[in-house]
Amino acid sequence: MKLTTRIDNWELNDPFVTAVESITHIRTLTVTLEEGGYIGRGEALGVDYLGEDADSMAAQIAAVSKEIQPGTSREALQSLLPRGGARNALDCALWDLESRRRHCRAWELAGQSVRPVTTVYTLSLDSAGNMAREAALHRHFPVLKLKLDGRDTAEKLRAVRAARADAELVIDGNGSWSPDLLDELAGPLLECRVAMLEQPLPAGEDAVLEGLDYPVTLCADESCQDSSDLERMASRYGMVNIKLDKCGGLTEGLRMVERCRERGLAMMVGNMLGSSLAMAPAFLVAQHCRFTDLDGPLWQKTDRRQPIRYQNAEMQPPSRELWG
Repeated sequence: MKLTTRIDNWELNDPFVTAVESITHIRTLTVTLEEGGYIGRGEALGVDYLGEDADSMAAQIAAVSKEIQPGTSREALQSLLPRGGARNALDCALWDLESRRRHCRAWELAGQSVRPVTTVYTLSLDSAGNMAREAALHRHFPVLKLKLDGRDTAEKLRAVRAARADAELVIDGNGSWSPDLLDELAGPLLECRVAMLEQPLPAGEDAVLEGLDYPVTLCADESCQDSSDLERMASRYGMVNIKLDKCGGLTEGLRMVERCRERGLAMMVGNMLGSSLAMAPAFLVAQHCRFTDLDGPLWQKTDRRQPIRYQNAEMQPPSRELWG
């Protein structure tokens, strides 16, 4: 089996601003596997807040490249590399390769069918006026995700709600809120009919959520990396954001789906940004989720040659030419 890696650079249309960073371009790692005339690909951005980037992921893969042999299974890969972006790219490439060898789609390998899904559109952290304008501009997206830190949070939320009375709103604090702010904003969140609040408190500082009866569904993102974290999540959150870069690929992502169901946790599928090649495997996870956040390619100036089609907010299944 031939394994190659390549680093790709993608410029964004506008800065992607969260409570912790502002992003104007991204560098992703593309993994290609060739065997018997078939080619499989996978893409990862990595988990930046854990120190991953395209270079570190490429080095991780180079260190185990001799272990990637013909017949290497996705299950074997789970113990070869830890969770994270490097394993994600390799795992997704193995799914793609196997689907091509077997002349079927990746979702058929997973034993499921697929349908188009509705993705949220993310509003970058900005002033109340600018966020309201962006909300109105993206009127064809029925679900909006607001990046909100602890500054003027209620004002920004109310401005967006006024601009989009019809939209379902979810909020992402990226771990920037305090317990006091969480308590203070319970009223405005209810007033503005917020459907879900993602990662309000910093990862590792969310024990105060244990058994908390909060009026809005809380979703774990940075606090939950893979299925080994789910038992702890179940008493603190009602929902988990599954990201393939975090958990280490589609194989573990689908395992998380089953484990979440066992624990009664609702699910969201998210992304760390990336091209259509990164979104395609996550589309399989999206089939099981309450919310789909796979708008990464919509933020990029360019995309893959056979991109996923977005008809307004409706995300179509990936083509065979792209992946799986």
